[in-house]
Amino acid sequence: MPVTDTITPTGSTYRDRQPERVATRRRLLMCRPRHYDVTYSINPWMDPDRSTDTSLALRQWEQLRDLYIDLGHSVEEIKPVEDLPDMVFAANGATVVDGKVFGARFRHAERTAEGPAYLRWFQEQGYRDVLWPEHINEGEGDFLTVGRRILAGTGFRTDVRAHAEAQEFFGLPVTSLTLVNPRHYHLDTALAVLSNDEVMYYPEAFTPGSRAVLRTLFPNAVIASAEDAAVFGLNAFSDGRHVLLPTAAKGLHAQLRARGFEPIGVELTELLKAGGSVKCCTLELRDR
Repeated sequence: MPVTDTITPTGSTYRDRQPERVATRRRLLMCRPRHYDVTYSINPWMDPDRSTDTSLALRQWEQLRDLYIDLGHSVEEIKPVEDLPDMVFAANGATVVDGKVFGARFRHAERTAEGPAYLRWFQEQGYRDVLWPEHINEGEGDFLTVGRRILAGTGFRTDVRAHAEAQEFFGLPVTSLTLVNPRHYHLDTALAVLSNDEVMYYPEAFTPGSRAVLRTLFPNAVIASAEDAAVFGLNAFSDGRHVLLPTAAKGLHAQLRARGFEPIGVELTELLKAGGSVKCCTLELRDR
């Protein structure tokens, strides 16, 4: 037999098909958009002169919450605070890994009160290992957990010094990634975690060095087109099988299905007026 021939074992180690995707039940924190509005502008999506519909935002948010519950996840709710219209974007409120809570310190004055509000919620729920950070970080907007590694964004909101602070607090490796496109001002607008070792991202949102890091860490990543990134297709949530993302991100839907995931389209068009979508509304409570 020529040496170039290959032998494929009959066992499951070598398979041409995609791996079976298994959903893992998650515990999530969300904030009802009772006071949602766009009254100021701190990112390119926000235009105070454009009308917003709080009732529609609430209905769309409730559909997302109900979808999580229907998929078997548990959803906790933090009480919204008047005069904090962006508090609906719960992902920015903290980062939780192994039951440890790394609080958020916001860059813009309009959102600074959100950090203490979220931290109080965690303390009232009995969390003991809680840190009020020294440096600016905007929670899971810029800290995304992939297995036992944290990908950390910087460039617009989170101070790069917060990356080292998070590494010391969590005791996990933190990989810094620099964002360069103001429409992708948080890491969770340019990259989504799909499983413990898979991500999808939009390369043009990052510096050349950060793109090289991502290629090294995730050579088989799903790559988003400019069109899918523009409709916030990467602001997504995955439980390992189901991927909730904007309906308009058609290209990503097709790529995810080809990888064996089940994409589920979500309409959060009213919240997109403030620069948020599925992941922005969702803080994962990784208690262990």
